[in-house]
Amino acid sequence: MKLGILGFGKMGEAIAQGLKLSQVSQGIEVLGATRSHHNAAEISRRLNIKCHTDNGKLIAESDIVLLCVKPHQAEPLLRSVAQKFQKRHLLISICASITTDQLSKWSGNRASIIRAMPNTPCLIGQGMTVFCPGPRAKEKDLSVAQEIFGTLGETAIVEESLMDGVTGLSGCGPAYAYLIIEALSDAGVKMGLSRSAATLMAAQTLAGSAQMVLKRGVHPAALKDEVTTPAGCTIDGLMALEEGKLRVTLIKAVVAAAKRSKNLRSPE
Repeated sequence: MKLGILGFGKMGEAIAQGLKLSQVSQGIEVLGATRSHHNAAEISRRLNIKCHTDNGKLIAESDIVLLCVKPHQAEPLLRSVAQKFQKRHLLISICASITTDQLSKWSGNRASIIRAMPNTPCLIGQGMTVFCPGPRAKEKDLSVAQEIFGTLGETAIVEESLMDGVTGLSGCGPAYAYLIIEALSDAGVKMGLSRSAATLMAAQTLAGSAQMVLKRGVHPAALKDEVTTPAGCTIDGLMALEEGKLRVTLIKAVVAAAKRSKNLRSPE
């Protein structure tokens, strides 16, 4: 099976690297296409894969096509190579906002379509990728997509009507987490800690807390109560967060990003 990465950016490179380090790669050959001859040569050298600048050739050579371009580039690119897509193809798009119906229409209504929303921690194998099936996509297609992106972290499947919410939560979520880490680090510096020590403490505390939620399967509120002893320090900190409306502010951030994702979408 051949996987062609169309529009080879950071996420495309992360997927190629993830596959190389996983058992899944035993059955998949990774190919790539990018606009620049220089970049194509560099990718070929660095990742030891075949990469060139001919998008049509890439599609013809591939069984799975992974679309990794900016949303505004998706329509003209797909229309320019639509005749190359056949019924045997699986097209997986990581373009924000673009619907599966749009992807199907622009690519000639022949390939099976899956829409995916990964996030940047995929670059270190700790990502979250969410899928929704589109026209002609079957269970086996979703299984293939989950195997590929499973090399980069966790995966989930939702209905397409929820994908804007996914964008606002897990797609944009790393930026919210970095802001929280930065703020906690600033607080540590204010209390006299070095910047490096404060950042390490903040980042590892969030990483460890996230793993507690994932591995123990306990509601975050229950885990919060385990830390919050009667008349202790934590309850005072939580009161300060509630006074600052952190909870509602984070909810508003996800809602705002989801609305922006919906507004970015071009008409059908």
